[in-house]
Amino acid sequence: MTRPVARLLVVALALLACLSLAAPASAHVGGGPAGSDFDGRVLAVTPEIPGLSVRVLQFGDELELVNATPVEVVVPGYEDEPYLRIGPDGVWRNTRSPATYINLDRYGRVTLPQQADPRADPDWVRISTKPHYVWHDHRTHWMSASQLPPAVAADPGRPHTVFEWTVPLIHGGTPVEVTGELTWTPPPSPWLVWPLYAAVAVLALAAGLLARTARPLGGLLLVGGAAALWHAGTTPVPPVSVSSHASAVVAALLPAVMAALVAALGFRSSLRGRGAMTGLLAIVLGWLLLVQGLPDVDVLWTANVLSNGPQVTARVAVALLLALGAGLVPGGIAAVRRFREVGVPPNGADPGRPVPVG
Repeated sequence: MTRPVARLLVVALALLACLSLAAPASAHVGGGPAGSDFDGRVLAVTPEIPGLSVRVLQFGDELELVNATPVEVVVPGYEDEPYLRIGPDGVWRNTRSPATYINLDRYGRVTLPQQADPRADPDWVRISTKPHYVWHDHRTHWMSASQLPPAVAADPGRPHTVFEWTVPLIHGGTPVEVTGELTWTPPPSPWLVWPLYAAVAVLALAAGLLARTARPLGGLLLVGGAAALWHAGTTPVPPVSVSSHASAVVAALLPAVMAALVAALGFRSSLRGRGAMTGLLAIVLGWLLLVQGLPDVDVLWTANVLSNGPQVTARVAVALLLALGAGLVPGGIAAVRRFREVGVPPNGADPGRPVPVG
């Protein structure tokens, strides 16, 4: 690859990195947190009905119900009034159910309109043509943003079961119970993990600022690319009720694929002794890693992480995205200035070392 073509490729990759900001950077689509000390889960659906599935989203903040059966499911509100109907003809919501308005706010801080009356005949309005729906259900999560549950406040150093919960359903004429629990886990100690995050960022900076060759920087590019792929591959798929579901998945995977490509090109450049090119690609990769890591920054100080893989590796992946991203950008700038390539290194020269000008 000629030098003008290589530089043009770097410019193109940088432009694509900027454009990636316009798309969701992670697949937990919806703008919710990626980490929390709380965690909600469904324990059982009784009786089990093939084609009917319920799961907790956002650590207990939301419920997702998917009804692939030919029979409609009714979800009662908080006063046993009809709230939702979810079936083959879509989702219908009762405008006279208080739950319709209470569930619009995470903490239920709403003023009910006059038409909200749990004893009134239902007034159904179709809000979706699909047989699935996600909603805030205040039976499944802790309702205070400023106060911890009493048991947690009394002993914050160990895990707690905050409460067990039940959400009733009616499948056709059959009563169904969805049971689950909300737990709380102490977050990791900042004194143990934050020095490690800082050390990774300093290492990336030093690789561009102090290393005799570009190879250490190239090796860190591979680590960053691998972290990006792991993060994207283990991030839970967004709810089926999210509009443009396939587009959301693609938008979540695209930055990781770009990061892996940039990392491979940067490592190859470092092996060929092209230090300045490695530095340019380090800047692009650092930007891409930050784009992916910043939306999930809350996992660094919370106990639970949205991930399909082990919690520890999910947290490590985000830490690498952020720490390497923060270090590779200035480290890459330093490398571009130090490794000024004026041609192919002479025979016997150490690949990746700065070639003197003049």
